[in-house]
Amino acid sequence: MMSDFFANLSLGFSVALSAAGLGWCFIGVALGTFVGVLPGIGALAAIALLLPLTFGLEPTYALIMLAGIYYGSNYGGGIASILLNLPGTPTSAVTCIDGYPMARNGRAGVALFTTATASFFGSAIGMIIMAIFSPMLAAAALRFSAPEYFSLMVLGLVAAAMLGSGSPFRALAMIFFGLILGLVGRDLTSGLLRFTYGVDELYEGLPLVAIALGIFGLPEIIRNAGHLQRSRIRSKDITFASMIPTRDEVKRAVPAAIRGTGLGAFFGALPGTGGLLASFMSYALEKKVSKHPERFGKGAIEGVAGPEAANNSAVQTAFIPTLTLGIPGDVIMAIMMGAMIIHGIQPGAQVLTSHPDLFWGLTASFLVGNLMLLILNIPLIGMWVRILSIPYSVLYPFIIAFICIGVYSVNGSVVDLGVLLFFGLLGCVMQYLKFEPAPLVLGLILGPMLEQNLRRGLQLYRGDYTEFLTRPISATFLLISLFIIVWSFWGAMKTRRMRRQMRAAEEQAAE
Repeated sequence: MMSDFFANLSLGFSVALSAAGLGWCFIGVALGTFVGVLPGIGALAAIALLLPLTFGLEPTYALIMLAGIYYGSNYGGGIASILLNLPGTPTSAVTCIDGYPMARNGRAGVALFTTATASFFGSAIGMIIMAIFSPMLAAAALRFSAPEYFSLMVLGLVAAAMLGSGSPFRALAMIFFGLILGLVGRDLTSGLLRFTYGVDELYEGLPLVAIALGIFGLPEIIRNAGHLQRSRIRSKDITFASMIPTRDEVKRAVPAAIRGTGLGAFFGALPGTGGLLASFMSYALEKKVSKHPERFGKGAIEGVAGPEAANNSAVQTAFIPTLTLGIPGDVIMAIMMGAMIIHGIQPGAQVLTSHPDLFWGLTASFLVGNLMLLILNIPLIGMWVRILSIPYSVLYPFIIAFICIGVYSVNGSVVDLGVLLFFGLLGCVMQYLKFEPAPLVLGLILGPMLEQNLRRGLQLYRGDYTEFLTRPISATFLLISLFIIVWSFWGAMKTRRMRRQMRAAEEQAAE
């Protein structure tokens, strides 16, 4: 058993440390960090934008590059949070709470160094956990048939929507909207065209890259265009000497990073949770266990170390359900899974047996890529500070131009630009009405697979729907999904009732 494990790791490092593996990993982490530093784009838009660049690559190197963009952008988001008090990515929002006050107190160098080292530690441990537990989960998944996969996908969709920060009513509506959009194109079973309305470009379904960039990228860029400020920190203010933490700061940061890594590894592997929840949970835990909770919000180093370690640990372990079960934990993992399908790789338990070089090469590249981030970004902090001093009004027209070029280059179709514009406007409306776009994209990607497994299950059991409820594993997944829905709706109604009571009490007091 252990000999097989080390043999697989050896195979992975032979792929990750090859010239091509190192080159594409470096490109991924460099682009990811750059994108993460710039508020308003984020990992999702970056992956969708740069996905066409990977079409000529081998699937292994394509995924290594895309994964590098993912965890590189998470690191870059921490830089923007500390220097501008504006998170480059949603998962870096917690870092603002104590990272920016540290910068205002003249400890920007220490905060940035803590971000780099805690991120590396969390990523390294997350990679080890992924390497150990993924084969076990894949072995269990080999026993699944169509009803189990259908029920597991239902659980993934429900968990991703219901455990979000928005209204469960709106989230459920977005799931159904995404499932409907997934019906567009050619029926996989009969070959008939559905909802294409004579548009040839829609025969293969709606363009995923255009939808992702439209619904996530354009609204954020428009929203941030007139509101972002310049960094007040100058590059000459951050020297190597200014990055060295004191002994007391090290004593507080190290345990926080260890606790954050554990939380991130756990929540990252659960569908529907991911780095955002892990970061907030880590911050809440550090404030709870601290002997001086009054420091938090004023520049507590453990408020930076814990969430950053949790965030990056969750990024690594989020690949476990995506690769071994074919169930993305969040929308970025859904895009990664879509990239695998585009490259002819079907995510699931067979990945470890049919494409071991891909799985173990990707796993080993996490350690290599995060080591690159640690080595490269500490000397490059001055450059990131100078980039953040550029007015966003100068940057965002170029960002929109690159998005349009990236969308057009996928299929060379003007229709894709129309889809981009439509979903960009839809994203702005959804943002105004407080509808979360992530469940929509998850529904769009998982919809065809959900339908395929439903049909396959009905064919296997001659149209008997009860098989989905009587098979133990399938029934368990469906019961958990039902519990999450009921619990989320009950919590939402309870919150509304409390708000009405508080409003009524305020009105009585005013009278």
